[in-house]
Amino acid sequence: MTATDPKDAVGDEVQSPKGLAGIAMSSLRETRTSIASVFRNPALRRMQIALAGSMIGDWAYATAVAVWAYGVGGVTAVGVWTGIRLGLMAFTAPFGATFADRFPRKNVMVIADLTRVALVSAAVVCLVLETPAAPIFILATLTSLMGTPFRSAQRALMPSLAKTPDELTASNGTSSTIESLAFFVGPAIGALFIAATNVQTVFAFNALTFLWSTVTVLGIKVPERAEDRQSDSPVGADEPDKESFLSEVTGGFRTIAGNRDLLAVAWLVSAQTIVAGASAVMFLVMAVEILGTGPHGLGYLDSTLGVGAIVGGLFAIARVSKNHLAQDLTIGVVLWALPLLLVTVWPTPAAVFTAVILLGLANPLVDVNFDTIVQRVTPDEVLGRVFGSLEACLIGSMALGAFAMPVVLNLWGLRTAVGVVGVGVTVLALPLLPRMRSLDARLTAPAGLDLLRRISIFTPLNSAVVESLARDLIRVPVAAGEVVVREGDESDRFFIIDTGLVEVTQDGVVLRREGPGEFFGEIGLLRDVPRTATVTAVEDTVLQSLSREAFLSAVNGERDSFLAADDIVTRRLTV
Repeated sequence: MTATDPKDAVGDEVQSPKGLAGIAMSSLRETRTSIASVFRNPALRRMQIALAGSMIGDWAYATAVAVWAYGVGGVTAVGVWTGIRLGLMAFTAPFGATFADRFPRKNVMVIADLTRVALVSAAVVCLVLETPAAPIFILATLTSLMGTPFRSAQRALMPSLAKTPDELTASNGTSSTIESLAFFVGPAIGALFIAATNVQTVFAFNALTFLWSTVTVLGIKVPERAEDRQSDSPVGADEPDKESFLSEVTGGFRTIAGNRDLLAVAWLVSAQTIVAGASAVMFLVMAVEILGTGPHGLGYLDSTLGVGAIVGGLFAIARVSKNHLAQDLTIGVVLWALPLLLVTVWPTPAAVFTAVILLGLANPLVDVNFDTIVQRVTPDEVLGRVFGSLEACLIGSMALGAFAMPVVLNLWGLRTAVGVVGVGVTVLALPLLPRMRSLDARLTAPAGLDLLRRISIFTPLNSAVVESLARDLIRVPVAAGEVVVREGDESDRFFIIDTGLVEVTQDGVVLRREGPGEFFGEIGLLRDVPRTATVTAVEDTVLQSLSREAFLSAVNGERDSFLAADDIVTRRLTV
């Protein structure tokens, strides 16, 4: 049949809906599989449960504070307080994040939660006693400041709890979906509590959610290697020079400045958070001027944002296996801006809700991919500080949006102000799309990754470390009968058998034969001695090799990995 055959056209019409349904079903299956893998991991499961409780309370609290502030001083009070709060968060974030690299990250999370319980409880007392507004503003600000060390520690701990890069991405996606649910449930609870009771009830509810988070985090079993990495020097390493506190604080900024990928990611997400900061004021004005609900309509808009974000979160999780992290991040930033033009062109309630739900759909594409990219390209020893430094940049841009929006609204009105934000952020983001596609190519799982994961020496390692080792692997083809290493030679590399078969001999005596997935060369490297045996290819063989420096850096830096390797060496030497 030709391409114009009517039967072809009919067939296409019939198959197209099935094709779309198939894509939808495939996405749902991938989403279900990814979420299931996260909840099969006990540590990740508890982390998600802790986040769920805390985030729902946070969003209810944020709604209550905004409504209370609006009652105190109108839209100006909301904008000024939001800007000051975010500015202080930006300044203090690198300091708070330093604790996430200096102390056990689980402990940092627990202390931050308990501190927030005390602060919010104090704010409840102030409301009940009807104190002046200033102490309540201060306590609400301090509560927000304590959130930055919590989030830096939580994000930096996630790679140690995840077993694979895909599980890490799925976990970030699940966290984003939970946060999206919190966008919906939290503001709705806040609005209902305020309507039925009062603001202090919402504050008390938030204190309880911090207690929920504390108890759940306490039950997380952190792999010993993750805590050892922060408290001990690498096994066999010299004691490093003591780093000054100022140098520690700025370590995250130095890492970002020296990494063009992190710089690009920081630029993109900072553009998105300008909109997020502006929305703190913008959504209130939309609720008052377009929806006609008064300030309480902010809760409805935040809930609508959450509904869109729930769907977007499921979509983001379904794309875990697509390896489009950076590209999806860029698209998410653009979608956080362009839909605002609907309100400029058509200032009606329908346009407002449509724009807000589209922003919600885009939000997980930004959050999930941002966290995962940073976790995968940043060394673990500075990961908390890098998140803190990025948080400072993002909160700073959010504060800029919050400060600027009241001014722009007073100058040009809502429709023009929203249009300026939408177009401006899109112009900032789109030029980086080619670089983000290049980053995706570099983030694709390297050859040899699965081979490394099956070796007991590397099983205890952080997934990002294993991925880095896989990128360092060098393919070594060996012909049958060729000697790979000779007894007495210098020990310079570690070898893994990809395909083929080798024979290990010592003083002419055959010790064993090894095939695919097995390895050799670790004895000379770990004991710092010449080769203890000769290894010869029995058939045509393909090896993957690691340099001495890469192998020792990874194994000596992780106690469990070092012990696993040392046990193998001991057993082989006693045979």
